[in-house]
Amino acid sequence: MQAFLGGVSEIPRTQALKEIWAYIKRHNLQDPENKKVIICDEQLKKIFGGKDRVGFLEIAGLISPHFLK
Repeated sequence: MQAFLGGVSEIPRTQALKEIWAYIKRHNLQDPENKKVIICDEQLKKIFGGKDRVGFLEIAGLISPHFLK
C-alpha cells in the first residue's frame, strides 16, 4: 500500500480510499458494462490480494489488512 500511495508512511483509511478511487478513474479501470466492478491492473492486484476484478463494495475490506488496528 505504501508503494502505491507514493511512499507515504501513514495515511487515514478514508484518504487511502480516495487515492485508490482517483487512480481507478484516472486509469479508466471500471468495467464499462458494470461501473461497480473494478478491473485490476498490476498495481491494484498488489493491494487487492491478486484479484483480477473486485466489486466497489469489496475495496474497503480488501485494504483493511494494510492498516494497523
